[in-house]
Amino acid sequence: MSEEKAAELTALQAALAAEHAAVYGYGVVGGRIREGRRTEAKAAYDAHRARRDALVHEVRDLGGKPVAASAAYALPFPVPDSATAVRLAAELEERVAGVYSDLVRASTGGLRGTATEALREAAVRAVRWRGGSVPFPGLAERAATPTASVTPTA
Repeated sequence: MSEEKAAELTALQAALAAEHAAVYGYGVVGGRIREGRRTEAKAAYDAHRARRDALVHEVRDLGGKPVAASAAYALPFPVPDSATAVRLAAELEERVAGVYSDLVRASTGGLRGTATEALREAAVRAVRWRGGSVPFPGLAERAATPTASVTPTA
């Protein structure tokens, strides 16, 4: 495998891992979010599941074994109510945007276009959850706050 394809596969695996974490995180969000925002949370959950499933195919197409979801993930903070569920949703989207930014840099052709679209979608959802935008979504080195990976537990 070429060095470029290996980098692309590594970035795909990171995006897949982030989507696994986002699906898990939105399960928490859905359990805490107020009634008026449940539809929005469900739409985001469904979008992340669809992206996750597409990434599984992309990884296999490059000859990789898709990274599996963890049984549980450590949340960045406790989520006891709707306000923190909204904050978690914004955080999930920012983290996903970060890995898609990396995938845009590592990929070419159609995959780059797909990664760009996923980055845009995550950035728009983050703005909706947060109520405001950040410069250069998905670029930790340019944003006010860094994006970090969600850490699997057990």
